[in-house]
Amino acid sequence: MVKKIDRNAERIRRHKRVRRKISGTAECPRLCVFRSNNNIYVQVIDDVKGNTLAQASTLDKEVKTKHANKEAAKEVGSLIAKRALEKNIKTVVFDRGGYIYHGVVKELADAAREGGLEF
Repeated sequence: MVKKIDRNAERIRRHKRVRRKISGTAECPRLCVFRSNNNIYVQVIDDVKGNTLAQASTLDKEVKTKHANKEAAKEVGSLIAKRALEKNIKTVVFDRGGYIYHGVVKELADAAREGGLEF
């Protein structure tokens, strides 16, 4: 009998492995990405205090594209960069959330870099 692979469980396993190695501080917080079938969510997190410093998603009013595609990822990436720079956050640690660095995740990271974040 062939068993179907649970892709989300594999992603969570990869994410946990990465999270053992990286952590966000107040000086260099973690830029965490979550991608669902319908939306893209990004947070800038201080793991020492457990606070979310900035967030953006395709559900925000500033984002015109309301899907989880590359155009929406570019808009969300530039929006998170703008919101982080408003709070004097310039350098972050990128946490891709167990997703491969390709497509939507790559476009979001490139747009955040173009917006002024360093990682």
